[in-house]
Amino acid sequence: MLVSAACHADRPIIDPGPKPSVGGTIAGIVTTANPAVAVPGRKVTATEINKGSHYETTTATNGGYTIRVPEGTYRIEIELRGSETLTKKPDQTRVNNGDIDSGRDFVITVK
Repeated sequence: MLVSAACHADRPIIDPGPKPSVGGTIAGIVTTANPAVAVPGRKVTATEINKGSHYETTTATNGGYTIRVPEGTYRIEIELRGSETLTKKPDQTRVNNGDIDSGRDFVITVK
């Protein structure tokens, strides 16, 4: 934070710097074909399709994930291992300021 006394000696001018990026949240759950079996410890990446910016998180013990992102349109991907394939993946999602875009779920199948 910059504080100076430029124009008025008795009143400081405060420059808070750039405004913080405001955006929304993308959330979902990663499970196997059996919805009762969560998939923890997987990297989930949200990529803004116009700028190419990447935002990552790791699934929790219940398979859930939450990613805070700036406003934009995102492609969401999950880390797969070995012979795993995706049975279900979310479509691209548009996030506006203040949005909570939940239900962006993945289902992984092991072949």
